[in-house]
Amino acid sequence: MDNLSALHDMALFVEVARTGSFSRASFKLGVPGATLSRRIAAMERNFGVRLLDRTTRNVALSEAGVRYFERCAHLVDEARLAQEALRETTQRPVGHVRLSMPVDLGLNYIGPLLPDFIRMYPGISLDLDLSPRRSDLITEHVDVAIRLGEVVGDQLVVRRLGAVEQFLFAAPAYLALHGHPQQPADLVEHECITIGSAQQASCWCLQREGNSLEVRVRGRLGINNPGLIRLMAERGMGVAALSHKLAREAVQAERLVRVLPDWSFKPLPVHAVMATRMQTASVRAMVEFLAARLSLK
Repeated sequence: MDNLSALHDMALFVEVARTGSFSRASFKLGVPGATLSRRIAAMERNFGVRLLDRTTRNVALSEAGVRYFERCAHLVDEARLAQEALRETTQRPVGHVRLSMPVDLGLNYIGPLLPDFIRMYPGISLDLDLSPRRSDLITEHVDVAIRLGEVVGDQLVVRRLGAVEQFLFAAPAYLALHGHPQQPADLVEHECITIGSAQQASCWCLQREGNSLEVRVRGRLGINNPGLIRLMAERGMGVAALSHKLAREAVQAERLVRVLPDWSFKPLPVHAVMATRMQTASVRAMVEFLAARLSLK
């Protein structure tokens, strides 16, 4: 008898022993009485000992049955509790979620939303990993990774959450010294703070009223963190691509102004990425919450 069958038959025996009746156990379990009788008879043949004393009116435990019941009843209860806990994890938002995301996306967009999520789902705890690198969902046990841009990987499950719109900004002092670009082609004559390496040109794809064009720009600063890009732009180090949300405070304080205000970048998609479609209710709750609440402008 394999372990799974043994546990199933053990559960049948425990219910018959507790109710003292095949018919009552049959009703409670939703298993035909004949099936109960046959399975317990097979157990007795397998063990070579009688577990139940049967009469026409009721069922009583034999001496061996009492000893067996005392040892296995708690095992059946524990197995039932384990199943209920697993079912609760997949059906009700409880448990733990590990979330990975870029630093500035976490600080400026996702982080401010999390207090509402925590209040909505008191049974969920969170681990947040803010890093510029892309985490490995499998080896680092990440439930959901929030990623900017297109997602590559056939084995990944991807849910689009929105898109970040970016615009061009520069400090008034920089523009006073170097002049305002009048058209995208003028950017080649300016210091541009890029997200890639400063050792090679970056391609900025700008659009206006359905028309788009690409400009290859250069600068002495290549930075992989939008917050630091903003800071360098505020200090007059060049023209930078920033979201309105990231630049808003500096614009209000007149530390930055829009450059080429009729032009913007192609929206950068934001995705929730998971390693498998088999997710707990807590992970599904997090993804649905972000999809509904994330305002990426």
